[in-house]
Amino acid sequence: MERIAGWWDGFELWVAGLPFIPQFLVVLVGMVPISFAIAFLLDRALRAIFRALGRDDHAEAPAVAPIAVSAPVAAPVRPTVGSGVR
Repeated sequence: MERIAGWWDGFELWVAGLPFIPQFLVVLVGMVPISFAIAFLLDRALRAIFRALGRDDHAEAPAVAPIAVSAPVAAPVRPTVGSGVR
């Protein structure tokens, strides 16, 4: 553990000593893939948890009796209003 901590401290000092633009690029190159990996793993884990709880998107909807409607009701017609942008 001491070797990992020592390596990490050295890496932090190296990044902190860089000018801003290279520092930004090093952090960006490191953090974008890590962020995508974390988001992917969280997505998979939550999908599995919701599927186990029966709350996934593809769960079958409960059967509901159809509602009898005597006559179709038309929605009121609303005038179209422009935004005024030309």
